[in-house]
Amino acid sequence: MEQSVKTTLILQKLIRDVAEKLQDRPRVAQMFENCIRNTLETTIKRMPDGTTFVITGDIPAMWLRDSAAQVRPYLLLASEDREISDMIRGLIEQQFQQILHDPYANAFNESGNGKGHQTDLTAMSPWIWERKYEIDSLCYPMQLSYLLWKNGGRTDQFNDTFVKGVRAILSLWRTEQHHETRSPYLFQRLNCPATDTLPREGKGAVTGYTGMTWSGFRPSDDACKYGYLIPSNMFAIVVLRYLEEISRDVLGDEKLGKEAEMLREEISFGIISHGKVVHPRFGEIYAYETDGLDGHVLMDDANVPSLLAIPYLGYCAPDDPVYLNTRRFLLSEENPYFYRGLAAEGIGSPHTPKYYIWHIALAIQGLTATVQEEKERFLDVMARTDAGKGMMHEGFHKDDPGVYSREWFSWANMMFCELVLDVCGMKVRI
Repeated sequence: MEQSVKTTLILQKLIRDVAEKLQDRPRVAQMFENCIRNTLETTIKRMPDGTTFVITGDIPAMWLRDSAAQVRPYLLLASEDREISDMIRGLIEQQFQQILHDPYANAFNESGNGKGHQTDLTAMSPWIWERKYEIDSLCYPMQLSYLLWKNGGRTDQFNDTFVKGVRAILSLWRTEQHHETRSPYLFQRLNCPATDTLPREGKGAVTGYTGMTWSGFRPSDDACKYGYLIPSNMFAIVVLRYLEEISRDVLGDEKLGKEAEMLREEISFGIISHGKVVHPRFGEIYAYETDGLDGHVLMDDANVPSLLAIPYLGYCAPDDPVYLNTRRFLLSEENPYFYRGLAAEGIGSPHTPKYYIWHIALAIQGLTATVQEEKERFLDVMARTDAGKGMMHEGFHKDDPGVYSREWFSWANMMFCELVLDVCGMKVRI
């Protein structure tokens, strides 16, 4: 993205402010500058129609989830700089246009160029890079719209595109409460790992009604084992609460707000009734997934929304008793994707090789910590596991940060930036 003189100066001031607050951590300050500049300069493109297209980094496509997370730290500048604010506003418009094109898709092309996974057995179009349905893909644009209002002070993102988009989301989430009987969604990918496709000829594992809404895939783009992904349903509750507030205070649409409230209450009941288990060591904890038929997956994935991240998302307080029990479980070897090694310890993902810790998960562990010293500790861990690249990776080996996936990863870079800003006392208002 080309920057005006004003935007350049405002960004430079933020970089100087961080460097001043981190005088004892000059390398961290330099990495912050690398990351905050890299995303703005290499992944963000303003389009002729005023919208914004954001590539995920080393893939020339835009993920609804990643793009929202990639611009989140810039919200701190949105009230000072109209160009930054317009960039985020343009992304929101692009996101909701994409949702209206197909609310089941997770990633889109810049044009109808037919790139991506066009041979998947699902209702593809040339505009869609990938059509893995994930609840969080619909949560993130709603969240970003709300955060621009609260941090940037503007409401013109709540236009006709937004209203049509959220109505499409509410309709889809209602449909997917009854996935077995009402859903039109099928997804199959041939000649691929099991995590890239859904069983039962694309329908997914059998589920029972819970009140929660179904998801085909996790925010890692890996297939759900069971269809009710608990952290994503928690995220849906948060953004439905946002929609209630937007409907009341901005749109003046009582009916839309009531629809959001009713759906939120049903999903919440589903989590309370089906999303918890009593662990013999840790007590009452949240499951990662359930099928509504007494099947549960006990784990966490580095990708957000995750169980570790639910206070960061705004679902609960960091000192919530069930969350604290869950956190202790997640940060133990009882979680099959928690790794402890010579270089670091933290949560990884079945999306990457065994023993790979993710920088996103380390950032979330720091952002959900309640003690400043712990936040700083995770900042230092992230800085020393960059393999000398000055930016974040996807995952790295627990014993050797020089063994990693993805040379740089924009989502992880911006999570690092957000933790830096948090340590410096600058937080995005949620």
